Amino acid sequence: MKLVVFPIIASLLLYSCNPTDVNDAHTQSEWTVDFLDNFDSFNPENWQDQRIWVNNENHCYVPDGQYNTREVSKGLLKLKVVRLDSAINCDNLDKHGNQHPATAYAAGRICSKNRKEFIKGKWTARLRLNSNGQPSQFPAWWILGAKNNESPVQEEDENICWPLTGSGEIDIFEHHGDHMENAFTSGAIVSQGECDKGDWWSKRQNFPSTLSEFHEYSVEWEGSDLVYRLDNQEIYRNIGDGDLYPEPMFAILNYAKITESEMEGEWTMEVDWVKHEKRNNH
Repeated sequence: MKLVVFPIIASLLLYSCNPTDVNDAHTQSEWTVDFLDNFDSFNPENWQDQRIWVNNENHCYVPDGQYNTREVSKGLLKLKVVRLDSAINCDNLDKHGNQHPATAYAAGRICSKNRKEFIKGKWTARLRLNSNGQPSQFPAWWILGAKNNESPVQEEDENICWPLTGSGEIDIFEHHGDHMENAFTSGAIVSQGECDKGDWWSKRQNFPSTLSEFHEYSVEWEGSDLVYRLDNQEIYRNIGDGDLYPEPMFAILNYAKITESEMEGEWTMEVDWVKHEKRNNH
């Protein structure tokens, strides 16, 4: 990110203004909110459960907040991994139709697929974790192309395999407890032109954050770039990669247990709100 030095006269003119007001005015003039969920309740017009087995995850995604894996209270969405007293049969299937084995862990995952889908713009969520840095923790806030052919498949055009165009993935916030403690990772997964073949690593970076406190995590399209922000400050940019994701995209919030490591304590991701904004034409 380049350091910009303003002329002295311009700085003096702005000195008497409240910087926050200036930034807010600029933001409001640049963007219009076209979707906002404050989680006063769970709104099925915005979200649905997504029950799927991916990444060899060690839990079962269950519907309707079973086992207290999903809760909306005090204006917060709470997604959890829950350790059960005994193993349960799991009906989650992977993309090849294989069924998840019985497991003693249940988890929450929701998506806005066929509810709220948008082309480009800016996606933001304000969230925090109640714990971090533990092996197997994998909470995530991300977006996926709306023609993705994985569950739930509800429309005829949902027939494109990950991560081809139409089923592209952009990770806004992921915390990998096996590899980081007070940090998260952001970045796009670049298609390598075949089903199930994506470049996970070359377009992402890790960033420090106080994960136990609420922060705003966002991605936006700026020209041909993807711009990642923490509390509205640019932290990273995928230069020239925005045009690789021209399709409508939907949002996903989930808390995964990624390995067989033992779970300690409670694992909860609290989400204050999610919004999408469209850029105004000037």
